Order: sequence, then C-alpha cells, then structure tokens
Amino acid sequence: MASPFVVPAARLLREVPSTVAVAFAAPFAPAEEVTSRDETATDVPAGAEVEVAVRLESFQGGLRARGTVRAPWRGQCRRCLAPVSGVIESTVDERFVADGTADDDLAYRFTGDEVDLSDLVRDALVLELPLVPLCRPDCRGLCPQCGVDRNVTSCDCRAPGDPRWATLDALRFDVEAGGSDPA
Repeated sequence: MASPFVVPAARLLREVPSTVAVAFAAPFAPAEEVTSRDETATDVPAGAEVEVAVRLESFQGGLRARGTVRAPWRGQCRRCLAPVSGVIESTVDERFVADGTADDDLAYRFTGDEVDLSDLVRDALVLELPLVPLCRPDCRGLCPQCGVDRNVTSCDCRAPGDPRWATLDALRFDVEAGGSDPA
C-alpha cells in the first residue's frame, strides 16, 4: 500500500516554474509514527490524524514545499504528571531535489515523478513537540516529601534541611547584648 503522504509531481517537474496547492489529512502508518522513548515522553499518538497543507513550487532540479503541518500530541505534565494533550502546528519551508543530483544535505530527496512528504511531516512535528508540557502555566506540581498533588490539596511538609549547613544553624548572634554585628 502506498503512503498517503506521496504526492504526484510529474506536471510540476515538467513545467518549471509552476505551483500546486496540496491539502490532505492522513494517519501516520506504524513505521512512520512519532513514538515515545518512554511513557513520560511527549509524542504524536500512533494513528493520529495529521493535516498537511502545502504549496509545491517547482524550480530547476527540484521542488519547494511551503505550508503547515498540524497534528495532536500527548504527554505528561512535567510538574504533576497529569496527562496533557494539545495540537501542534508547524510551518514548513523545505526543498526537495531528485536523487542523483548534486549533493545538497539540506534538502529532502525524491525519486521519479512522486514526492514523499512523510519525512518532512515527521521532522516538522518532532521539532514542534513541547519539551516541558504543563497541564497549566501555574501548575504547583507534586510535593517532593509526601507526593500529594499541590493543585488539588495542600500539605504541611517542609523541605528537609541540608546537612552540610547544619553547623551554621547553631550560630546565634546577639546584637542587642553587645555582641558584634556579623555584617
């Protein structure tokens, strides 16, 4: 079965310069999905509907794709571990050159009269995934001592003292009784 991200480009490549608008929605195939490294990583869910809207413009030796890519994402709040989700939208402006042409490490490759946009889509989505997703901007997170969700309940836990500084806790300066001021 052919990838839904493959776009015919024969007419564009014959008639330089020319332009065509391409818009579609398609799910990622399992081999193409953006997958998590672990369960806490932010990712695009398997089979998520990805919306692609690009304008393909031909130039001598290749094509240029400009437009947007949208997809849902999911993850965990980095402070309270609650599930979070949203939609990412990425603006793309990339070039495609035919295989066998001059070395161009910054361009995607295509073979024949079809252009596969799946690598472009995957790269655009991965770059837009939130690195530190939050359930809300003012998330208070979990208490490091008792583990209670501070967004739901408060606790009376105090952070433990640092034993490296415990000796300084015993120091007392009595300024009023004629002692010297430490400052």
